[in-house]
Amino acid sequence: MRVVRFELLTLGDELLLGLTANGHLTFIGAQLGRRGVMLARNVTITDEADAIAAQFSESWARSDVVITTGGLGPTCDDRTREAVAAVLGQKLVRNESTVQHMLERFARLGRKMTDNNLKQADCFERGEVLPNANGTAPGLWVEQDGKILVMLPGPPNELQPMFTDQVIPRLAQRGLLTAREAYVQVRTSGVGESALETRLQPVFDRFGDALSIAFCAHAGHVDCRVSSPSGRLSDEALQGIAAECAGMLGEDFVCYGHDSLSKVCADLLRGQEKTLALAETATGGLLANAFTDISGASKFFAGGCVCYSNESKMQLLDVPECLLAQHGAVSAENAVAMATGAAEKLGADYAMAITGFAGPCGGTKENPVGTIYIALHAPHGMWSKKLNYPGPRQTVKQRAVNAALDWLRRELVRAANGTSLPAGRHGVMQ
Repeated sequence: MRVVRFELLTLGDELLLGLTANGHLTFIGAQLGRRGVMLARNVTITDEADAIAAQFSESWARSDVVITTGGLGPTCDDRTREAVAAVLGQKLVRNESTVQHMLERFARLGRKMTDNNLKQADCFERGEVLPNANGTAPGLWVEQDGKILVMLPGPPNELQPMFTDQVIPRLAQRGLLTAREAYVQVRTSGVGESALETRLQPVFDRFGDALSIAFCAHAGHVDCRVSSPSGRLSDEALQGIAAECAGMLGEDFVCYGHDSLSKVCADLLRGQEKTLALAETATGGLLANAFTDISGASKFFAGGCVCYSNESKMQLLDVPECLLAQHGAVSAENAVAMATGAAEKLGADYAMAITGFAGPCGGTKENPVGTIYIALHAPHGMWSKKLNYPGPRQTVKQRAVNAALDWLRRELVRAANGTSLPAGRHGVMQ
């Protein structure tokens, strides 16, 4: 596969004003990276036509593939299509099938289509339309001067399926991407980036410069990618190296590929025909959201309860008032009682509970801000963990969710292997 230069132009004043995060770079960069391509550059520019034309002219002159996002909508600040057409010397023509698609979409929504929407049906005279199943503005594909232009609408729910279902296959067909992922990824949890490298280095040393290694730390997990850019190691060899790494990691190995901790837990629950219930205070439903983001969650997820007040804990989870009075809401005893109540009320095999002081206010001498208690109720016992996470409130909440997911994952793996934790009650696991 020949080396090609990809550039990404993300357009929109809202990106430069910080009103919207540049998720397009994260998504498109990751999708291309999986197929052996690294973006040479990403430039974020305003909605002004002159700025668009100037930057596109520069990128088009130096790149093989240019991808743009945003500016294809119906309003006066959507100028990308017109500015790029002028640089390419192409006329814009009205695409009647796109017009019909828009009329049908508005009719389904019970809304009247205003005339300014019609500009979204203007396409390049010498180009192709990429249908948009989730919106009105189609994507655009142009092959000119031995180069490729891909123009995509800004909303992520429209852009992402268009990119994976239409753009990636087209680029692969033209030999600009690998036909499948260019690396094998080992996802881990519970081990830091530097410690992970140290543990796996004996495996890597055997292959010398034929093997390329890359690490990437995320919230809650660390990925290790193994590849062979020179082609000296086959896909089968890379799979074997990844399998050896996974075997060395034991329970710290999460999965091959890109599945989230919640997806791995969901698959384990479904595979064992078990159900899960949740009770949350400090995390405010984030743990439940991690599971309900998964299609088919009703097969394993019984439900969850966000019980912020003591009264709601007593009413909804049957947490004893005397327990709260004696130990407090942020305690191992309350976490276990919440998990037990969730399991019993919702008839679930497993239950998890999270309580704590996410900050910045609250906390005590014994349980300062950042203290989190997590409890796990399983068919064979119940346990709690005390953790402390310094940092902003949102960081504490997300780290608590990640810790709960990883604990559940490990226990489900043990259950599948017949090596579950010994039965226990109210024990605090540090």
